[in-house]
Amino acid sequence: MSFSDSDSSSYGADYKNFKQISRDRLLHEMLRSCKSGDSKSTWKVLIMDKLTVKIMSYACKMADITDEGVSLVEDIYRRRQPLPSMDAIYFMQPSKENVIMFLSDMSGRSPLYRKAFVFFSSPIPKELVSHIKKDGTVLTRISALREMNLEYFAIDSQAFVTNNEKALEELYGDEENSRKGVSCLNVMAARVATVFASLREFPHVRYRAAKSLDATTMTTFRDLIPTKLAAGIWDCLMKYKKTIPNFPETETCELLILDRSVDQIAPIIHEWTYDAMCHDLLNMDGNKYVQEVPGKNGGPPEKKEVLLEDHDPVWLELRHAHIADASERLHDKMTNFVSKNKAAQMHGSRDTHELSTRDLQKMVQALPQYSEQIDKLSLHVEIAGKVNKIIRELGLRELGQLEQDLVFGDAGMKDVIKFLTTKEDTTGENKLRLLMILAAIYPEKFEGEKGHNLMKLAKLPPDDMKAVSNMRLLGESLDSKKSSTGTFSLKFDLHKKKRAARKERPNEQETWQLSRFYPIIEELIENLSKGELSKEDYPCLNDPSPSFHGTSQSAPVHQQPAAHSMRSRRTPTWARPRNSDDGYSSDSVLRHASSDFKKMGQRIFVVIVGGATRSELRVCHKLTAKLKREVVLGSSGLDDPAPFITRLKMLTENELSLDDLQI
Repeated sequence: MSFSDSDSSSYGADYKNFKQISRDRLLHEMLRSCKSGDSKSTWKVLIMDKLTVKIMSYACKMADITDEGVSLVEDIYRRRQPLPSMDAIYFMQPSKENVIMFLSDMSGRSPLYRKAFVFFSSPIPKELVSHIKKDGTVLTRISALREMNLEYFAIDSQAFVTNNEKALEELYGDEENSRKGVSCLNVMAARVATVFASLREFPHVRYRAAKSLDATTMTTFRDLIPTKLAAGIWDCLMKYKKTIPNFPETETCELLILDRSVDQIAPIIHEWTYDAMCHDLLNMDGNKYVQEVPGKNGGPPEKKEVLLEDHDPVWLELRHAHIADASERLHDKMTNFVSKNKAAQMHGSRDTHELSTRDLQKMVQALPQYSEQIDKLSLHVEIAGKVNKIIRELGLRELGQLEQDLVFGDAGMKDVIKFLTTKEDTTGENKLRLLMILAAIYPEKFEGEKGHNLMKLAKLPPDDMKAVSNMRLLGESLDSKKSSTGTFSLKFDLHKKKRAARKERPNEQETWQLSRFYPIIEELIENLSKGELSKEDYPCLNDPSPSFHGTSQSAPVHQQPAAHSMRSRRTPTWARPRNSDDGYSSDSVLRHASSDFKKMGQRIFVVIVGGATRSELRVCHKLTAKLKREVVLGSSGLDDPAPFITRLKMLTENELSLDDLQI
């Protein structure tokens, strides 16, 4: 068995991001390699299991796969038509079931395919290799048998998930099931390690240490989750060092392992970017949005599924922009198109500045040049219009302001009670999210009857109380953080009587209303890059080699601009000043980062157990430009607020009541 020798850096002189390298390995190192040697047939069949088909679909398009000579994609567990004149490429997990299916396909006098090129997504156990070798007839039909070591979903140019959707329940459930928990962490560790195998990176591994209150407090399984994951990843990396040719001997990047307890507010608070608002407020299935398009020949409107992904340039530009900024930019794009098009000017008698975005959209759709570009623009005008309408209808601006004021210590218990008594039409989900933020900052307000009284005031059902009370399961209670000196301890400002879960950042100018919130990982990544992250709170498994430097000589850490005045909640406006560029939006990140990719410093990987958020993904893009280092986010999954709350409620789903006990 061999591992392909191609090095990720050899794909070209240009810097390639995490997803591009993953895609190139699948297309070039795997599929293209099957064109050489004794493979005479031009077209091939690609056979995958349920996991590897998702790995492939996140990284590549069907057209890419076809270009590499694949004419048919099949599920290994479905009954398949024999194609004895064609070669087959197997990309599968190294499981016993998969190996049995493969041997069944290729053994005997009448195999399904002529030759087989076999690629495993992660290291294959020795006993399974022996099982394959036992069958002499199959061995002669195998043209390649390799470990790709690529077992993750590249969901973004700078993010991956390990597909451990039940990680929160299995690791943080009230009834600690260490067998399930250990199994979950083992799978995560193996899959995260394949990221480093794919990129030929050897990380300096840091993890969030377990914090015990005193010598008498017993450390629980939950407290040790980052420690155990770090150890699991390290074990896999040590094996890769011995088995993968050209695997680095010294550290080439940094890895920080965290869990969801590091920031309980980020998954719940309203995030005001275009991407987050779409997934939070619209009933989307993953990245699928259902658009209504005009019917043919004047018929009723038709429904069309569109994907909001990287191949859509408008989405790529606007997804990390504030929703008000995104709406304004869309209006500007429509205005520019209309003003440059004489036919459009003939349609409109009014000045384009007086037209609404909706009017502009209708004018553009009437043009004969109604192209794919305008199709995309029109789609986003529709989406942004829907999002803004929901924001108005649900009164989200006022709620969002209260959420952020709570987090920064500008509001407290009285403000929440006033809001709940005066804004009774607020949806149950939004009231619950507000109370969960309150519980993260003031946990003592939810002890005993106090919590029940607050839920009654908010008119929320007992089921919702589960979400609030289960926050205690995500790690150390915030009571303990009051006395903690860690990065994420609760802050007390001398000028504020109220408690704050975030400190103001004087070097960050607030451009828009409701954009001052930042996830804790932003501070942690910046401190890591500067070499200022506490080694007590975040110890390292390997002492870095003397040659290890966080940033390359050619990529100094981006210097902070001169300090602005402390942000005030009264200064920002809902819409942005013209030509503002805060580094948050994707086009800004790409503009800054791609200006000189050769000067990019070493990568930073941040892995969060228990689900990552869209605000955390946004921060990774932002810091890539700021630090001149590609920041890659990894997690067990990417959660929006509603599914996260559902998972949180399920943490105590298995508890037995007295009625369940049959005595």
